[in-house]
Amino acid sequence: MKPTAEQDLDAILAGCRQQHRRSQQALYRLFYAYGMSIAIRYVGNERDAVTVLNDGFLKVFRYIRRFDTTKDFKPWFRQIVVNVAINHIKRQEQYKKEVSMEEGQTISAREEILSRISYQELMALVQSLSVAYRTVFNLYVIDGYRHEEIAGMLGISASTSKSNLARAREKLRVMIQQQMQTKYA
Repeated sequence: MKPTAEQDLDAILAGCRQQHRRSQQALYRLFYAYGMSIAIRYVGNERDAVTVLNDGFLKVFRYIRRFDTTKDFKPWFRQIVVNVAINHIKRQEQYKKEVSMEEGQTISAREEILSRISYQELMALVQSLSVAYRTVFNLYVIDGYRHEEIAGMLGISASTSKSNLARAREKLRVMIQQQMQTKYA
């Protein structure tokens, strides 16, 4: 009987707990693409994303004994990469607190706009947002955090988080409209 992917992962994680290099390399290969997709959403460029991902893996290997083996590994890994990305942004001093603003776009308008654009196109536009807007957008929209949680993670107020999200959405709306005009002109 062939072992399942879950059994393979369990064996790899057991090896990582014992600090076996081959197990660490196997885990790195197994989760590299997933980790990069998370890291690049936050830091916006491949060079910094690789740094974030490598730092994330170092934390995984350092704290692997704290991982609860009764739970799924992927969310634990994701949380580490997100936290490392946020800390990277803070260290780079690119993160700027931005002032509060009311959200002005209706849900139906958002849905209509988003139905015309692919996920890849949307992610490319998200990458062009400022670090503050991109970070809050990713945490709230993509990763599902609440504004209070985002505020605690980033050291900002919940109202600033809401404002940054509203501004990110507005900028995305404008960029999407411009892209649609160019596409269908």
